[in-house]
Formats: sequence, C-alpha cells, structure tokens
Amino acid sequence: MKKIISIAIISLIALDISAQNLYVGVNFHPHDYESMTEIDGQIALMKEAGFNVARLGHLAWDSYEPSDGEFRFGWFDEVMDKMYEAGIKVILDIPVRPAPMWVHKACPGTTVVTFDGDTLQPLHRYYNDVGDPGYQKYAVRLAAEMSRRYAKHPALMAFGIDNELGDGSISYSNDVRQRFVRWLADKYGTVDALNKAWAGWRWSRQVNSFDDVELPDLSKALYGGNAERQLDFRRFLSDEILKFYTDVIDCVNEEAPGVPTYSNAWYYSTKFFDYAELSYNGKMTYGGCGFYPGTALDSYYGMRGAAFGMARIQYEQTTPHWCNEFTTMQAAPGACRKQAYLTLMYANQMVCGWTMQSMWGGEEQYLQGLVDWDGTPNYKYYEYKRIAVEFGKISKWFPYKPDYEVGIALDFVSTALGKVNGYPAAAHENQAQACFDWFFDRNMDVRIIDPARSTYDYKLVILPGVTYLSEETCGKIRKYIEDGGTVIMTSRSSMTDEFGKVLKCTQPGGLDDVFGIRLGGILKTQDGRDVDEIELRGASETASCDFFGKTIPLVTENRYGKGRAVYVGTGAGSEEVSKAIDDIIGNLGIKRGPDVPERVSARWIDDRHLLILNHSSEPKTINIKGKGRSLLDGEVFKESIVLEGDDADFIEFK
Repeated sequence: MKKIISIAIISLIALDISAQNLYVGVNFHPHDYESMTEIDGQIALMKEAGFNVARLGHLAWDSYEPSDGEFRFGWFDEVMDKMYEAGIKVILDIPVRPAPMWVHKACPGTTVVTFDGDTLQPLHRYYNDVGDPGYQKYAVRLAAEMSRRYAKHPALMAFGIDNELGDGSISYSNDVRQRFVRWLADKYGTVDALNKAWAGWRWSRQVNSFDDVELPDLSKALYGGNAERQLDFRRFLSDEILKFYTDVIDCVNEEAPGVPTYSNAWYYSTKFFDYAELSYNGKMTYGGCGFYPGTALDSYYGMRGAAFGMARIQYEQTTPHWCNEFTTMQAAPGACRKQAYLTLMYANQMVCGWTMQSMWGGEEQYLQGLVDWDGTPNYKYYEYKRIAVEFGKISKWFPYKPDYEVGIALDFVSTALGKVNGYPAAAHENQAQACFDWFFDRNMDVRIIDPARSTYDYKLVILPGVTYLSEETCGKIRKYIEDGGTVIMTSRSSMTDEFGKVLKCTQPGGLDDVFGIRLGGILKTQDGRDVDEIELRGASETASCDFFGKTIPLVTENRYGKGRAVYVGTGAGSEEVSKAIDDIIGNLGIKRGPDVPERVSARWIDDRHLLILNHSSEPKTINIKGKGRSLLDGEVFKESIVLEGDDADFIEFK
C-alpha cells in the first residue's frame, strides 16, 4: 500500500460526510480492465465530469480472493489511491455475493437446488444459498479482511453490505430443509403445536414428527402448500438472511469502528426478506437502493413506483437515503436528470449511475453505461456531468428533510400472504402503493412505517389491507387512537393470525370495538366490485354503495377516546379511499403540497426555496407570489414560473 495511506489525518478526511451535501457519481468496476492506464482514463473522465463519489467492489469476490485464503489487494490499493488523488470518495461494497467457484466446491451447500431437485450450478450471480454455514464463514472472513485493510483509507466514505441483499433464487436443498426443521422445532417446541399453527388437519396434512416437514414450493403458491407453511418458510428465509447480514455488519463495525455502512437493497426482494428489521435496528447507517423507474423520458408511473421503493427501504430511518445505483442503460435524453431531481424530494443524497463503462462481457454487457464499449463518453455521460454541476450549485440546501405527518403501514407478513394464490386480489403491497401514489400526486411527504415497530408519531396513520396485526400492534393502534390519533383502515385488514389463518373472532380482529363495526363476508357487487359486508356497532356511516338494489355501508367513522377510526370497506386506490384521505387531511390541518399544476412534482425545501419538476412534455405555468430566481441558470421570475416540458428547477425567493 502506498505511503499516502499512512498520513495521520486520513481517517478524519475519509469520514467527513457532510450532513448538507449531495453526491453524484458512478458504479465502477476496475476489475474489468486489463491495465492501470485504462483505469486512469476512466478516473480522469469521472474527475472531468465533477463526480465526487464512486461505488466499487460489488460482484468481485474472486478478484480479491481468487482461491481460499489467497488475498490479492495490491492492485485495488492502487485504484483506491488514484480515487483519493482525483478527489473522489469511494463507497466500497463488501462483495459477499456471488460466492466464487472455489467456495461452491469447498461448501457444496452453497449451491442452489430447485424444488424439483435440480442443481443450479453457479453460473448466475445469485445462485447462492446465503444460509449455508460454510459459505457464511468464508464471507465473514472476506468482510473482515476488506474492512480491516481499507478502514482508514482516505478515499473511503462508507462500506456497503453486499449488493441487492436478500435477492436471489431460493434453495430447496436437503440442507435447507434440515435447517428449516430445526427452526420450526425451536419455534413450536412440539409437533402438536406445529400442526395446530399450520391447520394440518386441512387436506390431511398433519405431520407425526418435525422431520416429516417438506419445503413448500413458493413459486407454485396454493399448490406448493398452504399459506401457513409458506409464511413460515418465508419467515425462516428472512431470519437466515437477516442473521447473516447482521454478522457481516458486526464484523465491519468491529474491524472499522466509526465507518458508516449502507446497503443496496432491492425492494422487490422483500417478498422473502423483512428489510424493516435492518431499517429499525440501527445497525446500518444509511438505507439505499437502486432507482430504476424505466428508461423512457415519460415515466411518471415508473417514478411513482421507484419512489415507493425508496420509501419502503427507508421506513423511519432518519439518515438520508442513498440511491447507490441509478438509471443509465438506454435512458432517453433527459430521463436521468428528471429522475435525479425527483429523488431529492424523497430525502435522497446520492445519485450513482449504473454504470460507468458499458461492460465487455457477462450478464449485463448490453445494459450500457456512460461510456461506450470503445471508451468514448456518450450523451448520458454529459447528462450526468450536468447533474453534477447543477447539484453542486444547490448542494448546501440538501438533503431535504421531509415533514412527515402521515404514515402508511407496510408489513412483511401481510405482504407475504399477498403472494399466496387464492388470497383476495386487493393485496396489501398493492394497497400500500396506491396510498403512497395518492400523496405522490399531491406533492405531500409521507412515511412508510412498520406497524409493529413504529411509535405512531403522526397525525394520520393508514392501514391499507394490513392482513396481520399482532395483539401487541393492535394495542399500539388502540392507544394511538385513544390518545387522539386518526386511523384509516381499508379492506382485508386485521384478518388473520400470525400463522396466516383467518381469525375466528369478530373482524377487524382485535379492533372491531375501536372501529365500531362488525365485518361479515366479502361481497361481490353487481358492477363487479369486492366490498366488505359492514354491520354498524356504534360507528356512523359516511358513504354507502349499492348491493343488488340494497344500500349498504361502505365508509364508516367511529369516535374512540380522543381520536377517530375510519373504515373503508374496499381496497386502497378506490374513489372512496381517496375521498376519505382527502377529507381527513383537511380536518386534521395536515400540510398540503405546493399549489402546482397536475404532473408537476414540487417541494418547499425551506421557506425560501422551491424544487420543481415537470413530468409532462408540455410547459407548465406555476403561479407564485413575489419574485424568484433560478439557482440553476439565474433566470428571474415574477408572478409566475414557466417550467418547460420534462424540466426541473430550483427557485430561491426573496
């Protein structure tokens, strides 16, 4: 390692992450290059573009450890030094996946097996069973070596914990089955308790010993086993993933105390990984994920989905978000810049393009980066350069600190139950997205919360089809309302127990008296809608619908203690839910978003600075009071701002 790394002040320099700062850069794969001269050229392009961060290290385990215990860091030491000399901070991933071929040979349990018993040779990046103890031993050793070696390097900004953690193929090997059996024995203690939890008497599926348990095929939904055993298998997988990453984080924290950690989570993988645990336990400094709304310039709905993805990774973390992967690929001119400005409205601090170079081999060689295959910068390079220049002008006002007055519940168990075939179409995950979209369209800050872990410090909490609410969580909701809080609950909420079985009690379970209703069956109206059969037991009806000529309650309100409980007997995204939210927002005095035209996203960053983004291709006129000036190009506005199609601006008012 070069002498530069021994400078006494480097640890202070390396960890100087400003609370008010923005980072623009790229994902870079130096192990793809044959010479340091080529790497020099790429770093020079980064510096010329004004990039101040690069993400390195991911997907490159065997570039650092080509065989068991043979660590080769010399080449990477030089890369890190060059990054420092160029003034570019490094967020360095610990590449514990995919495991190298030699790990698969040393630990056969690492290799994924399909439900039908076929071995998936490690030819795809995520054919890797992270629960295998042998694999974990090698992965934690790599984490220790890398974090120890680079903890005090002056280029280091943070350590990343894996790439897209929790994602990948599920292994159905006998090793996995045996670990699942032990997990069940620890959880249930007796076979009778297991049979009761899993409703084993249904379809004659009781087991006589824990070892009788077989793995349910999660890809076949209903026909892979009942919901109860599918749910437990997902919990088991999530527990294994969480324990493994906790071990890696603990290792990094021990070897590199004080160095921030982050993740590049893949929000779609939450179908079998409860990311909320990492968000709430405080072990990870920053939540992060890739931001991929699509490559089209007109990607409004994709933007909503990707913003929801950020929110569901962040939960109630108070540190800024890091979009450590960001659209490049075949993005239309202007799309990357639009997406970058949108993320600033969701507490993002980092735009890190995937990827610098268009790769010359492997699975993603056609995704295309900022530099073409022959080394020539393309239009996206210059667009990212523009982002870096503009963000440099406004950096001191960011990251944005949202003012959250509303929380939307997103629950792992309820999400998992929504994956089971036969479950009602208005699945929890889709309802949560629909509620988030309502606030997105109205430019209002909204928080995704875990209903079991949240402290409910909001004026309004929405429970969008939260299928499972524990007794303890119901108690928190009851107290929140009793103390003056307001809750909107939608159809299919508090419907099952912790095992996924429908409750044998008055629904919504544990909260029927709070909402002042009894739910009967799920009705199919004449026009094809699914609605709940609501019986009033103290609540008042505020909206109704037609059921074959009979008027029945659809929206109810009940006063409970100092607060109120509103129930909507249909799924989020409906007109009834939209109106209920709108009415309550007004009644509670919750701050609405800036008054701007439709398809314009906007936030007041503080009382003098307005961030605006036009999602449409047509110019939009925004009426203002007084005089404002663009901090991007200096243009002065009075009485109104004309925001061109697909454009963004940051306005300072006098």
